[in-house]
Formats: sequence, C-alpha cells, structure tokens
Amino acid sequence: MNEASTTGVLLLNLGGPEKQDDVEPFLYNLFSDRQIIRLGPFFLQKFIARRISRRRAPASKANYEKIGGGSPILQITNKQAKALENSLNGEGRFIVRPCMRYWHPFAGEVLAEMIEAGVERLVALPLYPHYSIATTGSSMTDLRNVLEQKDCRLPLLDIRSWPEQPDYINSLVTRIQEGVAQFNGEEVEVVYSAHSLPKKFIDEGDPYVKETLLTIAAVEEQTGIRGTLCFQSRSGPVDWLEPSTPDMLKDLAEKGCRNILMVPISFVSDHVETLYEIDMLYREMAEELGMRLKSTPGLNDDPLFISGLKQLVLQRDFTGHVLADADSTNG
Repeated sequence: MNEASTTGVLLLNLGGPEKQDDVEPFLYNLFSDRQIIRLGPFFLQKFIARRISRRRAPASKANYEKIGGGSPILQITNKQAKALENSLNGEGRFIVRPCMRYWHPFAGEVLAEMIEAGVERLVALPLYPHYSIATTGSSMTDLRNVLEQKDCRLPLLDIRSWPEQPDYINSLVTRIQEGVAQFNGEEVEVVYSAHSLPKKFIDEGDPYVKETLLTIAAVEEQTGIRGTLCFQSRSGPVDWLEPSTPDMLKDLAEKGCRNILMVPISFVSDHVETLYEIDMLYREMAEELGMRLKSTPGLNDDPLFISGLKQLVLQRDFTGHVLADADSTNG
C-alpha cells in the first residue's frame, strides 16, 4: 500500500431512527427495499411500503420510547468509526465513517465526504459478522448503485463476512464467561439469539445460518459450554427461521431451566433488538415463566472488537482479492 494515499473505510450498518419523527420514514425506507421484501408488483412496492410503515409506526415508536426515544445505533457506530480510525492510522492514512442502509448517513452522503477528502480507495466493512442478502447484500447493492450514479470509479473492496474473526470470537468468549460467572455457580443455559430471516432466503442459498453456526462453534471451542440457537425480531405472514426466541424460552421453561444467559450473536452494536427486545421483553417473559434471564452486553467500541475490525481491513490487499490468511473467514 502506498502510505501517502488515503483509504476510506465504510462501516455498513442498518441505521435507525434517532428520534420519534424518524420512525415512520425509517420504516418506509426499510419496506421499500425490494431486494429483501417484495410487496406486490414492482410498481406498487412504495405505495404498499407507505401503508405498512404508517400502520406499524405507533408500535415501533412505543418500543423506541422505552430505550430513550430513538436508536443509539449511529452514536455507537460513530464511536466504533473513531476508535477504528485512530487504530488504523498507525498503519497508514485512513478515514472511517458509518454508512447506513435505511437512515442517515446514507451511502450518497458518506461517499460525497470521502470524495471531498480525496480518498483513493474504499473498503466496505459490514458490521454484520454473518453474510445475508438482507443485510450485507442489500447494503453492498445500494453502495454500488450510488457509486455508479455518481460515476465514481474509486476501487472498492468489500469484506463479505467474518464469522470466525479471532478478536470477534474472543470478545464474545469474554462476555459469555463473565455472564456465566454472574450466576454464581448455578446451572445456566446459554442461548444465542440471532436476528430472524424468512426461511426462503436460506432455501435459496443464503449462508446466514451456516455462518452463525460457525461463530457459535468457534466460541464453544473456547468456553466448553454448549448453547442453543434461536431467532428473534420476526414479523409478517411468511415462514421465518425457527425456533423463535419466545418459543425457545417456553421450551426451556418446560424443561425446568431456571437461568438463561442470552447472547445477541448477530448484533455487534446495541439497538432496539438488544436494549428493548432482549433486555426488557424477553427478560420479562422469562420471569413470567419462572426463569432468570441475563444478557451479554453489546460489543460496541470494545477495544478487542475494534482490534478485530482493524485486522479485517489490514488483511486485504487493494486489488479486490482477499489475502491468504483471511480466506477461511470469507467465502
């Protein structure tokens, strides 16, 4: 790498509404993404998305109100970007910025800043450890479309996924070991909760579940603790991945489980899924079923996790190829 050149690193994430007035337009952007949600014929997609977002906004607003009124995802991603930029700049010249899919800052906004700063190459680093067309796939499609619209010919290297990145795994291991210790020697069930997907995605070849299981296997090799995988945050009248997290809680209660450590395996940053669904909704559900539920905290800007992100960037050359020592984690 030419040390005098500047690399722009885009941290790809979902994004989230920062205040109550953002919730409905955020939902509209989400439901307008035909790559992951097909709502009738093409020409009706946005019309139907508008109706759905308007109908769902009140319930979503109530959930966000419980965690302070909006999502902390941009604030957290900004901290991750700053920490990663500081760490990378000992190795060369880097600019690191959040790049959100369904809320600000959108790809067009971030690319404009990168071009203005004179970057000579781009690295797209998804904050999704496990590849899915609904997350990394959609974000990369959007990013490439914006590059084409802007006639921007900067070299772009995307990092597909990183389910076994060592520092990521070690971060999870540390949190699980600390979490288990909170139960003071009592028997505890480790439950990995991942964001759900429609089953059809997996049937069509999406590697999301396979890569999630790779992460769990790598974690369990170090902890020696067997856990169970379930899926949260499903909505709509389609077949979703099973078991759902609520169904898993009911099943564990029926088997006599009394203590649960829930690990948000597909979330590296705290969001409504962790702060509300896991820490409030599922915890209350567990209590009603006679169980105690604790959760591991988000990785956020933990230094060890940031070290893992740094290695993902540095393990790339800038010709569009993955270096040999990264091949095992990126298909």
